[in-house]
Amino acid sequence: MPNDAKTEDVRNRAADTRPLDAFDRRILGELAVDAGLSYAELGRLVGLSAPAVHERVKRLRATGRVRGTVAVLDGPAVGKSLLAFVHVDTSGWGKTQELMSIAELPELEEIHSVAGDTCMLLKVRCKSSRALEGLLARLYATPGVKATRSYVVLSTYLERTPQADTTDALEDGHSMDRTGTATLPAD
Repeated sequence: MPNDAKTEDVRNRAADTRPLDAFDRRILGELAVDAGLSYAELGRLVGLSAPAVHERVKRLRATGRVRGTVAVLDGPAVGKSLLAFVHVDTSGWGKTQELMSIAELPELEEIHSVAGDTCMLLKVRCKSSRALEGLLARLYATPGVKATRSYVVLSTYLERTPQADTTDALEDGHSMDRTGTATLPAD
């Protein structure tokens, strides 16, 4: 599969920078909740001056950790109440120009190459089941697509952007009990 320079750039940009400190993570956490905060308000929330926050936000943008400031739209409020995940099986591995042509459809929110029993995973948000059916018909007409499996979302319990905080116990091979306490892995 040929490397797409833009994809690789987005994926690797943060790897070339210094680690995030506690202030960076707090700033990112607040921006994830409300990217429209002023530097003064953001500084008040994280315990830094407005100029210090401004410099940190500039650095976070320059290193690609903040890729933009966007409005998060509500699917049903904009007329797209049907959310589905579509597994796509292809005859080859990786993306093709034909398969990526579906990215022009505004119903497509995410396209991922995945490991497992499918090749690609799509997140789609449509106006209706009929619109989803039309999208699936377009997928089936795409050269290289062998099969699809659709999973229509009935309820969403959590939907958010990537979070700056991490759970160190997960990285250490520990699991978490119901209280959030790390437990040792079973031997």
